[in-house]
Amino acid sequence: MKKILFLCMGNICRSPAAHCIFQELVNQSDKSHDYFIDSAGTLNYHSGSAPDGRMQDALRKRKIPVIGRSRVLTLNDLEEFDLILAMDHANLYDAKALDPKGAWHHKIQLFSKYCTDPAISEIPDPYYGQGDGFELVLDMLEDGCQQLLLSLNESR
Repeated sequence: MKKILFLCMGNICRSPAAHCIFQELVNQSDKSHDYFIDSAGTLNYHSGSAPDGRMQDALRKRKIPVIGRSRVLTLNDLEEFDLILAMDHANLYDAKALDPKGAWHHKIQLFSKYCTDPAISEIPDPYYGQGDGFELVLDMLEDGCQQLLLSLNESR
């Protein structure tokens, strides 16, 4: 079983949305027995909280079930998960800082690596944004999650 962890700052917008999207893709492809999927945040601001209501609304518009509760990234996560996908460079740095000897750095990558648009280097945080920021982030996450699933299925 492949263990995938999505990571952002507070674990209420980007990473839980990626978790929801990827879980739905895995379920639709009848591969749920092949993956354990979760999300976490680098900061403990919202521990135990459901995803942001605006993100929940945007996910539901796309018929994607909302799952999960916010939690903070732990050192155990670095050991247990096969792939940790950070939404931006700050999250990547913070995750790697938990592992000063670098034993698990190879598992920690930017999520944008899986986006088909090479101009996307980070997934922007829509939390303080206006307008359709949540929709734009979901577009990026859906693309990246589709490519991630293809990549993982090809490597099996």
